[in-house]
Amino acid sequence: MLVRRALLLRCPCCGERAIFTSWFRMCDSCHRCGLVFQRGERGYWLGAWFVNLMLAETLFCAWLAGVLWWTWPAPDWALAQWSATALMLTCPFALFPWSRTLYLAFDLHVRPPDEADFSAPVEPARRPRPRARGA
Repeated sequence: MLVRRALLLRCPCCGERAIFTSWFRMCDSCHRCGLVFQRGERGYWLGAWFVNLMLAETLFCAWLAGVLWWTWPAPDWALAQWSATALMLTCPFALFPWSRTLYLAFDLHVRPPDEADFSAPVEPARRPRPRARGA
């Protein structure tokens, strides 16, 4: 269940959808269950970087094997080189949200959440800027 929710880019704990404010920015905590996403120590997201690296390398190996299998017995090395380069330049950025949610799901599986993980600080509501008169 945790991995399924993570693959759908939802909170692994409760399934809330709105956990990202943009492609590269994750909320500090879940709006529904209050789970603080950065659990524990400083540098927590290094694990997510590792997951991102492993996903990108796995895609690279699968892509290279597929290109070699498709063009065998005379492999097109230029196609393999340029397509793999393009893949490696885009994959880390494209997989960023999944690396975060998958690492969080793994961490929740290994270290089940306790009460301290749900003590999210309350964020003040944003007030709209006052409009200028006559505008």
